[in-house]
Amino acid sequence: MLKRVAFKAVSRLVLQPYYRQARGMTLGTRIVVLSPEGGVLLVRHTYAPGWLLPGGGVERGETVVAAAIRELREEACIHADAPPVLMGIYLNDRQFPGDHVACFVLRQFRQMPFRPTAEIAEARFHDLTALPEGTTAGTRRRIAEACGQVPEVWDW
Repeated sequence: MLKRVAFKAVSRLVLQPYYRQARGMTLGTRIVVLSPEGGVLLVRHTYAPGWLLPGGGVERGETVVAAAIRELREEACIHADAPPVLMGIYLNDRQFPGDHVACFVLRQFRQMPFRPTAEIAEARFHDLTALPEGTTAGTRRRIAEACGQVPEVWDW
């Protein structure tokens, strides 16, 4: 528990502001994982409220696809059995100036047993028609776009 609190504080107070200042533009990933049963994978962080799509930052020397696959494995213990398909690259300027998010869709995967970490409290599939309370607006929008329910918009 103490590790989670420390990670949360360091991430929010030190790492996030540093990356935003050090880099004029940031690039992150999110991935919409859709199950054959009609579910979508969401994660709940230890340091922020709400349910989100798994994802994170692209490391130096890493491709955006490799980052999406790595983040999915690290956050949710899910292994991609096929390359994810790029949905689009979205501007997340309202929340973080200069931030862009590459969003992918994955339908072929293997799920390993999930273990909570200092960063991720929960990772589980939710019915597409009953997303949990606290699912962020951007997350809801990307899921609806991935399922063809609404036209794409390019702001997160």
